[in-house]
Amino acid sequence: MHLPRFVYLIGGWLAVGLGVVGVVLPVLPTTPFMILAAFLFTKGSPRARAWLLNHPKFGPHILNWENQRAIAPRAKRLAVATMAAVFALSAVFGLAWWVLAIQAACMGPAALFILTRAEPRAPAGPENS
Repeated sequence: MHLPRFVYLIGGWLAVGLGVVGVVLPVLPTTPFMILAAFLFTKGSPRARAWLLNHPKFGPHILNWENQRAIAPRAKRLAVATMAAVFALSAVFGLAWWVLAIQAACMGPAALFILTRAEPRAPAGPENS
């Protein structure tokens, strides 16, 4: 199915927006939204994709994923630590057992996935793509 270019563009900017919110809101993951945005910009806006790949904070993570399916060690630690902190705070605040069970069922496999990804072989950057 071929979608119009503007659909990819809107989806890409929506993903960027959610990723930016994720920078300050620990329950929303930033990098997956930026990777999604880069994918959507491939069909929606090469210029926006270039901006994202050249961004000093987001670009290296996207390139590591696209080129090597790799996640930097610091990003792995931060992601898993954030998940653990959210779960711990949920328990401290006394959320219902079923909420904790849902969190564990979602965050456990996500953490395992993150921890089992390769680490980048070389520093990511547009020059290495």
